[in-house]
Amino acid sequence: MVLNLTVCQAFNVADAGTAFPSGRPGWLAGVGVVDYTPLGSFLTDRQKLVVTPTRRKAEQDGSMSTSRGILAYGVHLPYNRLARSAIGEVMGSGGGRGHRSVASYDEDTTTMGVEAARRALAGGVPAPEAVWFSTVAPAYLDKTNATVMHAALRLDSLVPALDFGGAARSAIGALRTALDGPKRTLMVASDIRVSLPTGPEDGGGGDAAVAVLVGCSEDGPLLAEYLGGASATAEFTDRWRTPGSDHSRNWEDRFGEQAYLPLVRKAWAEALATTGLAPDDVAVAAVTGLHARATRKAASGLGVAIAGDLADTVGNAGAAHPALLLADVLDAADPGDVVALVVLADGCEVLLFRATHALAAGRPGRSVADQVADRADVAYARYLTWRGLLQVQPPNRPGPNRTSAPAALRRTDWKHGFVGSTDRTTGITHLPPSRVGISGGTVDDMDPTPMADAIGTVATFTVDRLAHSPSPPVVFAVVDFDGGGRMPIELTDVDPTAVAIGDRVEMTFRRLSTSDGLHNYFWKGRPLRG
Repeated sequence: MVLNLTVCQAFNVADAGTAFPSGRPGWLAGVGVVDYTPLGSFLTDRQKLVVTPTRRKAEQDGSMSTSRGILAYGVHLPYNRLARSAIGEVMGSGGGRGHRSVASYDEDTTTMGVEAARRALAGGVPAPEAVWFSTVAPAYLDKTNATVMHAALRLDSLVPALDFGGAARSAIGALRTALDGPKRTLMVASDIRVSLPTGPEDGGGGDAAVAVLVGCSEDGPLLAEYLGGASATAEFTDRWRTPGSDHSRNWEDRFGEQAYLPLVRKAWAEALATTGLAPDDVAVAAVTGLHARATRKAASGLGVAIAGDLADTVGNAGAAHPALLLADVLDAADPGDVVALVVLADGCEVLLFRATHALAAGRPGRSVADQVADRADVAYARYLTWRGLLQVQPPNRPGPNRTSAPAALRRTDWKHGFVGSTDRTTGITHLPPSRVGISGGTVDDMDPTPMADAIGTVATFTVDRLAHSPSPPVVFAVVDFDGGGRMPIELTDVDPTAVAIGDRVEMTFRRLSTSDGLHNYFWKGRPLRG
């Protein structure tokens, strides 16, 4: 059995005595050192490996019979695509072949994360015991974004929701930490890549979100068993963005290549050694990073088959791209395949998985390939408007008021969870929820009715070209939901000229508006496709 060891690498000292002259600090209490070599030389010494007390106790009493891995996963690719050729047509330079995915004007990293998480949890898997959200483009600072996901997923208040942010490496680091930890954790990575027009990520970036539910075999059948991995770190600056800046900057390409390749070779060799695998045992490796030149060079030196990088159809989705490529590989993996994930981000992370026989039945309903194929092109000028890079004449009607935090808290089940109420006497479903039935009756004689997964039919609709919207016109529809319930809702990801009575719609979590720095999240309808 391969032991998953937690790697402790953040010491700037020569030996343990120098680091802790008066003994171990409190955060190391109960941690037993398995192997230690001083970290005095750069990227040549062995890493310090520690075993958590829980894992050590399991080894001692012989109870270590479970393995950890992926219980479920889900992907959200925005419906809109930007043809790279459109960039050159407008700007006279930039662009290229293929498309990049584009988050709509009413999407941000939080809403996309909610959609990915809903797909991951749709198969009846156990609820997570923690939610971790990682992005480099958060909707809020000084406020936890993961709590919005927590509310939209209607999780118990005792389930912690935490943000892992600041750098693209935080996302793969959160996944590794979840795999090494004891809890059933939902790790969500989401990113919206933006650069100045004709910049490298204007066409080369992509928008996406991925959710991975990590747990042990006692929680349910693992779709992919985690075999282990390795991590290599060094301090160098090939990409950076300072607080308050909207766009990343890059150093010269050759420098990044020279810095990354030794780290990749070291992490790859260490991962194979600690798992007892050889390159011939690896069926495919997904290799990704925001430094394209170093990533291509590193992939060519692994000695294994390399998975497609989705560059021509999605672009590089930054913090979300490692999990996106992993999901794409798992969509097609056979039982027993060993899959490697190699990530270049301020160092190198290598994770190794083995696909199980449960994978075929546990895959999400919509694969990465399905979502790549389901798209609509967006004009370059509209894309620039959505990203705030091109200012246009706003609507003449007043903008929305600031959302009320107390009101949102009082109605969070409705606002974030889309929970209506059903009269116990008449069976009528009320949207929004009501204390008294439309036909009268007893007060508070209602059952909560979750509607986020309900499918509905357009009973009637209107196209409003005067309503305030970042992307007019606005399509409103009255929707009759299967099983009961009717309400007017805004439609999104829709062609206003193609809407018709009788269209089938599903619900999606979106951002209605932003005023005074506060985002107003709620649910919209979108055409049911696929």
